[in-house]
Amino acid sequence: MVHQVLYRALVSTKWLAESIRTGKLGPGLRVLDASWYSPGTREARKEYLERHVPGASFFDIEECRDTASPYEMMLPSEAGFAEYVGRLGISNHTHVVVYDGEHLGSFYAPRVWWMFRVFGHRTVSVLNGGFRNWLKEGHPVTSEPSRPEPAVFKATLDRSLLKTYEQVLENLESKRFQLVDSRSQGRFLGTEPEPDAVGLDSGHIRGAVNMPFMDFLTEDGFEKGPEELRALFQTKKVDLSQPLIATCRKGVTACHVALAAYLCGKPDVAVYDGSWSEWFRRAPPESRVSQGKSEKA
Repeated sequence: MVHQVLYRALVSTKWLAESIRTGKLGPGLRVLDASWYSPGTREARKEYLERHVPGASFFDIEECRDTASPYEMMLPSEAGFAEYVGRLGISNHTHVVVYDGEHLGSFYAPRVWWMFRVFGHRTVSVLNGGFRNWLKEGHPVTSEPSRPEPAVFKATLDRSLLKTYEQVLENLESKRFQLVDSRSQGRFLGTEPEPDAVGLDSGHIRGAVNMPFMDFLTEDGFEKGPEELRALFQTKKVDLSQPLIATCRKGVTACHVALAAYLCGKPDVAVYDGSWSEWFRRAPPESRVSQGKSEKA
């Protein structure tokens, strides 16, 4: 286990509301709405323009990614990330608070939390409870778009927090890392389809353990406490003192595994960015496990 003072990964709605009320927003504190929804369901940018946390900027995950990649949500380049967040008024000295409007309480916010960390920025937090609880508790909202002064951000990729296809392939033999998949059990097993996916069967990487990301959240949409989170990892026989890779379909909910482990004092979980979206298309068939396929055979 890495022993270091960890930056607070969560801030409360009460803390953020008080920070806004007392004029703390500015170059030292920026808020991002990182909502994203499946096409045809909800429109994240439209909802942001209708109401959002005062001072929050919209973080468009569709823009801040490698748009040339054939896979779904791959990281942008260092320069691409630096330019994008700099336009949102974020420098290397800014405390960034991320939230989204998902009814579960949190969905895409941990991905953006991890993106900042993988690009070398440590002062980043997720709003615990998300916009759902911000509204429920009656905190102020606005439709006024935020227009922060642009800032200079220098991104430095931390490769220890990122795993590539080749590294996960090598890990099949070396088994140096434990592998945790955060999708629902049905998608993990291959008995339920991948939503909105063309040409992508469900299933998982051989040797992976399933920990659905929803299990890290309470019914009210808050992150569970460290003791509960530790118990979840223990139940799945995942050893938090050993190296760990998180995966999912496109590297988004995998970041919930990284966040949960971080809250247990483990800040070094790596995310396989390509996840199942890449693995299904590139990996040897014997490395893909699916009950759905075997039942059809």
